[in-house]
Amino acid sequence: MSDMENPPTGEPRYVKRRVKGCSLDVHPTEKALVVQYEVEATILGELGEPMVEERKSCQKMIRLKSLNANTDTASLAHKVVEECQLIHPSKLAEVEQLLFYLQNRKQSSDNQEKKNISPRDFMPYSGVELDEEASIGSIDEYVELLYEDIQEKIRGAAFIFQLAQNADYLEELQQHEVVLGALARVLREDWKQSVDLATTIVSVFFCFSSFSQFHSLVTHFKIGALCMNIVEHELKRFELWKDELQKKKKAADEFPDNQSLRKDHDKSLRKYQSLLAKQEQLLKVSLYLLLNLAEDTRTELKMRNKNIVQMLVKLLERDDQELLLVAVSFLKKLSIFLENKNDMAEAAAVEKLARLVPCDHQELQSATCRLLLNLSFDTALRGQMVRAGLVPRLSSLLADEAQRQLAMCVLYHISMDDRFKSVFAHTDCIPQLMKMMLGGEEQLDVELVSLCINLAANRSNAQLFCEGNGLKLLMGRALKLKDVLVMKMIRNLSQHGGDTKNLFLDHVGDLAAQIGEDEAEEFVIECLGTLANLTIPDLDWELVLREYDLVPYLKRRLKPGSAEDDLILEVVVLIGTVSMDDSCAAMLAKSGIIPALIDLLNAQQEDDEFVCQILYVFYQMAFHKATRDVIIKDTQAPAYFVDLMHDGNAAIRRVCDNTLDIIAEYDEEWAKKIQTAKFCYYNSQWLEMVENRLLDEPFLYGDDGESFSGNRDVLERPDLFYAADGILSGDGSISPSFYADIQSSGEAGNLSSSLDQFVPSAPVPADRPVSNRSFRPDERFFYSCTANASR
Repeated sequence: MSDMENPPTGEPRYVKRRVKGCSLDVHPTEKALVVQYEVEATILGELGEPMVEERKSCQKMIRLKSLNANTDTASLAHKVVEECQLIHPSKLAEVEQLLFYLQNRKQSSDNQEKKNISPRDFMPYSGVELDEEASIGSIDEYVELLYEDIQEKIRGAAFIFQLAQNADYLEELQQHEVVLGALARVLREDWKQSVDLATTIVSVFFCFSSFSQFHSLVTHFKIGALCMNIVEHELKRFELWKDELQKKKKAADEFPDNQSLRKDHDKSLRKYQSLLAKQEQLLKVSLYLLLNLAEDTRTELKMRNKNIVQMLVKLLERDDQELLLVAVSFLKKLSIFLENKNDMAEAAAVEKLARLVPCDHQELQSATCRLLLNLSFDTALRGQMVRAGLVPRLSSLLADEAQRQLAMCVLYHISMDDRFKSVFAHTDCIPQLMKMMLGGEEQLDVELVSLCINLAANRSNAQLFCEGNGLKLLMGRALKLKDVLVMKMIRNLSQHGGDTKNLFLDHVGDLAAQIGEDEAEEFVIECLGTLANLTIPDLDWELVLREYDLVPYLKRRLKPGSAEDDLILEVVVLIGTVSMDDSCAAMLAKSGIIPALIDLLNAQQEDDEFVCQILYVFYQMAFHKATRDVIIKDTQAPAYFVDLMHDGNAAIRRVCDNTLDIIAEYDEEWAKKIQTAKFCYYNSQWLEMVENRLLDEPFLYGDDGESFSGNRDVLERPDLFYAADGILSGDGSISPSFYADIQSSGEAGNLSSSLDQFVPSAPVPADRPVSNRSFRPDERFFYSCTANASR
């Protein structure tokens, strides 16, 4: 036998295959079982010894089209095991369990969104419907059709698209490079000649783009860049069509009796509508393909550089809801990046989105709200939303349970700006929010309560919240459930004056009863803050303090470290409010709260908020004789006021200035100290100059050699002041000639009116002095400023 007849030892004789490691799972979106297994192939030599071994992971999908709610899963499981040789009979129970799961699985919202962009949604037009079923075995014939005329190219592309809709054929089509290369070539060369051809070929590549593992294939043929060109070109064509149609309509309107112009316009309108329908189908599939490719941020950046944002915003003017859905979804994805958000702002995207709220397409409505939510993080865009009238539009969505949460989140962002809060008072938003707040549910959505908290900070909104029994119902819910957020809303309502604040008179006792160690600190903080806002003249604070025994609690909480700083601060604010009352101030002085405030001031001297509120308490107490004597004679509070008189915080300076004025009028010794301190501060540069010239200028010393700036009071040396020629006489009094000059110039009336403003217009009690700024506590001018600045 020759060598050809007797192969040498070791030459391969046959291949042995074996299936190993079979596992079962369900398909994530379809009613199908997925069988994953491993094929082990061994090439044996002449003597049967293994020469080469290879392993390959494979997957088989078993589609269960007949599976429904009435299917007998046990019988179906037997049938699946019998027909599929890959599944061992021992796995019968597992197959039945998986079938039962598929039978009862509900479609999730994510699957629903996936369904909306599946390849089967992009069916060919009626003009390219096929009269036969496509076969993977005839793929070469379909490729040959791509080299014929336009109609045959459309037919060939339609066959390939029919195959591509089946995900099982995508890998085979990927391996057949001639098919995809021919499709890409035809699309590149002929897409302007036929919209049907372009739509069908782009749909084929869309099927590949639906799976991330094929993105490199789509990118290889530069289909993304081609789709960008298609979208840009079609947008320009649309503008030309629209301009031409408007010209014909204008001509027909100018000459209504000319029937030929009317017929020409009607014919152009029908043609425009037909072309528009086809164009929107092409735009839809092209944008979905680009949206899939945009999973890669580098690809997305390339799209942005080609003005994808501006194109998508232009598409918001269209009426086709499916096209609007893909455009809004794409913009939503792009909006998470700052640069894209800025591009949307420049293109006035918010104004164009406003017309989509509300709409009858649920998915489009949801996508629009999500896009608005992303954009609402920008302050300027929130302003555009208000100007576009989105507040009442979004408020109308609160009745729709599917869109309620998204609408509420956008409204919450808008409500964060004080300038936009008043807009809500002119919509039906607040009545709907109150209905949801009082709907009976124990657990309220955080977004709902947060929106109400923001809106309650506006006076007009607060009146709407409190209409009827609104405040009573809110208070009942907050106290019953110990709801901190609802109480925070009530606290915001209590800060408004007028009738709204007077409504709280009926609830003072309920609020005071919540203050104690047994309640949660967060809830007590809100109750204290609400009471502190109730600056109502008719409220008897002494009765409240006695009936609910609040003074011992307030004193204990003033001790540094006795509770959280927020709670201690609210205690200080409440003491400032009740100190407006004479009897309350005396009660607090007797209880020893004033020394406790001094200790707290020492402990919290670095915290401006604490310092300002504690000083305000002393300011209020300075109006009452019982507490004023204690502050001046038994504490170092006046010294603190002098030290803080020129603090960097403007609110602290105002408190100190007004309080020192009161102290100076009551106590002569402190009046002199305060005057000297103010003089030294405002003339610090001059005093420094005097100190530096002591040795160089002997005339600055008196006869006894003592410096004028030493132990002597610098205010007692008028000879060191600047001269006031014609005004001051030698003894320091105003000269008569000054008055004569004033009268001759006709300014005597102005001088008189200027001096009159320092004269009290009404008698003042002896124990309640008027400051030299003509300020009386009854006016409560400073308190309102402090409350706004520090609380």
